[in-house]
Amino acid sequence: MPTSPVLAEPYWLPHRIDVAARTVEFIRIARGAFDDPVFLAQREVQPADRGFATWDEITAGEPPMPPVCFIFHTAFCRSTLLARALDMPGKGLGLSEPGLFAGLANAQGRADHLIRPLVALLARSPGNAEIAFVKPTNHANRLMPALLKAVPEARAILMTNGLPQFLGAVARKGLMGRRWGRQLLLEMQAYAGLDLGMDSRETFAMTDMQAAGLAWFLAQRWFALHRAGEVPGVAPDRLAVLDGDRFDRERARTLEAAFAFAGSALASDAAAARASSPVFTTHAKSGAAFSGDDADAASPRFAEEVGQVGQWIEAIAKQTGLDLPLRHDLF
Repeated sequence: MPTSPVLAEPYWLPHRIDVAARTVEFIRIARGAFDDPVFLAQREVQPADRGFATWDEITAGEPPMPPVCFIFHTAFCRSTLLARALDMPGKGLGLSEPGLFAGLANAQGRADHLIRPLVALLARSPGNAEIAFVKPTNHANRLMPALLKAVPEARAILMTNGLPQFLGAVARKGLMGRRWGRQLLLEMQAYAGLDLGMDSRETFAMTDMQAAGLAWFLAQRWFALHRAGEVPGVAPDRLAVLDGDRFDRERARTLEAAFAFAGSALASDAAAARASSPVFTTHAKSGAAFSGDDADAASPRFAEEVGQVGQWIEAIAKQTGLDLPLRHDLF
């Protein structure tokens, strides 16, 4: 039985899952376009660069698993910049937010048997000479156990930052950012929730920053459960924590450490050259010129609110025994 040609050629990336039709859409991306600031899930391609394979075709073979290191993140912590910086032809393949993972999450377990072959197809490169650094959307963090169990040879960097930085980024995005924070809380409660003794009225009465702060806390706790070895089938030595601000301060060292953790080596001079390259002077998500963090949204009143939310989250964290944010240990 002939199989779809998209399964034979690297850079045909699994893109969307159709549960009803039991097919997967693939898109073709040229090697030089992986560090484009547009997320892979949002890439627009020509009809000739779209193809399909059935679930049966995908599971019929066992494609070899390339070296893979996931980058899971809590959002607004420079994870997109890291994926772009690690995209170094011949060394690393940076895959920033492929559409595949949102599809797997939305499938709610019905496509979990596809995870291993799809990750193998996503991460392939000619000769398998490059380590694939795969950064899913943070909305797919619920897949962490399934991904790590399906690909037991893979490692994962857990990337995060402090609560004030997170809330500042939410606020800078205005109304839609605040709405996003509330939506994130709903997602986190569905798979990593914690009974805080709050009824529906109290939950509804939370401010936008409280809701976003609680979502940040639940994401931190979700990472902590994995890092502490409390998720069956996921060994904690496969995981390392990276603080986004530490990355910004020690760019070259972070790149060296990421490759070393993933099982390869990046020479110090190559890391230094990459750390001073244009990838760090353009906005990771837009490609526009960039010389530092976005303008701080913190008026004195907002700074006061962030401080109050921080005290509230700290009190919750103490009750659960968590020391937050997670301690950086990649290097």
